[in-house]
This record gives sequence, C-alpha cells and structure tokens, in this order.
Amino acid sequence: MSTDTRVTVTSDAVLDAALTLFSQRGYHGTALSQIAEVLGIRTPSLYNHMRSKHELLLTIVDETTAGVLADFHQAIAGSTDPEQRLYQATLVYARRHATHTREALVVNRDTASLVQPHRDQMQQRRREHGHAMRGLIADGVAAGAFTVDSPALASFAIREMCVSIARWFRPDGEFTAPAVAEQYARFALRIVNAKSA
Repeated sequence: MSTDTRVTVTSDAVLDAALTLFSQRGYHGTALSQIAEVLGIRTPSLYNHMRSKHELLLTIVDETTAGVLADFHQAIAGSTDPEQRLYQATLVYARRHATHTREALVVNRDTASLVQPHRDQMQQRRREHGHAMRGLIADGVAAGAFTVDSPALASFAIREMCVSIARWFRPDGEFTAPAVAEQYARFALRIVNAKSA
C-alpha cells in the first residue's frame, strides 16, 4: 500500500470512494478501512476529510435528494401542459437514475441508516418529490388530459419504474441514458392514459 506521504487525497476523492463502496457493499457492509485502502492511505488520515462514515452517507443522500427536487422543478418550469409536465418530470428522473446509478442505489437502500433527525429530513424530501409527481397527475386528471383512477398509484408506478433503472442500466449496454429516459417518459404517459400516448 502507498504511504500517506506519497498520496494526495481530497475530500471529493474520499466521498467518491465511499459512494462506490456503499453502492457495491451497502453502508453497513463498508468499513472506513476499506475506503482508506481504495485511496491508498491509512484509515486515520480519512479524518482530515470527514468526521465520520455517517457524514459521508448524509452528504450523498443530501446532495442526491436535493438534486432530484431541483431537477423536478426545473423540468416543469414554464409549462402548463399536463402531458409535457409529466413527460419532462419523468424524463429527468429516469435520466438521473441512468447517469447517477451509484447515488440512486445508496439513497434507495441506505437512507434508513441515517440517524435522526437526518433520516426524517431526507425521507421528507423523497416524500415531497412523490407528492409533487402525484400532484402533476391529479392536475392532468382534473384537466381531462389523463384518465387514471388513482394518481397516487400512478405516481408510485412511474417513480418505481424509474428507480429500477439504477439496478440494471450500464453505460456500455444496449441503450444510452437519453434513450432509456425518453422511453420511460413515454411509458409514464401510457400509465396515466394520456391522450397522446
């Protein structure tokens, strides 16, 4: 193993290594010593860049959930058309799960490992996104653009469909991230029986 004196490590590198290992092994299945080994440093040196393993998880979940909400609001801004809003909201959510697979795996599996009050705060962000998607669908039903009995179930189906992308998508696979996102956005319109679907 390289010695600390020969290795320059940044806080971003520590976070990236933790993200990779958390996504592969899970938060509880990853030891700080394993993160240090990947970086070629001794475990105590990690504390120059973080306070704890929990802090690394919190940073990953915080940045990811904030990014999901930012994507959503940006995607629907400036449009009042129900189909376009749902299409764009699904497009960015699906694309994020194809381009940020490590983050998606960690957030969806390990958010429950956060201590309070952080766990509730992060889960509230996820609920906020779910409620917003459901609201888009309910608005479309009220406008006569969608025909679906339960906007809540439709929202859940669309979001779970997108979440699954992180479990199977590979950048070197048959489909590109933009192609997958576009197809999933079209699937979403079919789920709500949009007129154009």
